[in-house]
Amino acid sequence: MKYARLTQDQLQELKPEFINFLATQSITGEEWKKLKAEKPEVAQEEIDVFSDLIWEGVLSKVNYLENISAQHMHLFHLTDKEMKLISVKVMNPDIDLTTPLGFNWFKKNFQGDFVEYLTASKAYTDDKSLDKFKLIEQGAVITKGDLFQWFDKIIE
Repeated sequence: MKYARLTQDQLQELKPEFINFLATQSITGEEWKKLKAEKPEVAQEEIDVFSDLIWEGVLSKVNYLENISAQHMHLFHLTDKEMKLISVKVMNPDIDLTTPLGFNWFKKNFQGDFVEYLTASKAYTDDKSLDKFKLIEQGAVITKGDLFQWFDKIIE
């Protein structure tokens, strides 16, 4: 498996797509039940293949990721050729960006002495989707890119 197996909740949400996937493998509902009971390892392999297909589709459409912790924001713009990063560091230990109070402080003080910015870009490896997935594994979430775009305008 290239990425990660979908959770039971995710599989439940994608039930119609999974049924279609099984149909493309010529596996009926009855055969699926039998496969799960008699050959659970084969059933898990089918789920793994489906999971990779779903991840591949999702990752191909991801343009922005955010990883926000108490004192840091890592905002990514994933272009066709490279990953662009805007990194924000809050040097006030009393501020937690993951809380509404902390984020409101940041909005008022983003140009102050207690905030540092860094920008960088990095070329993808041979596997762009896997590069994106690794960022998600490290805690990044898929976004529409509003924060990145806002900072990008400010930093210019």
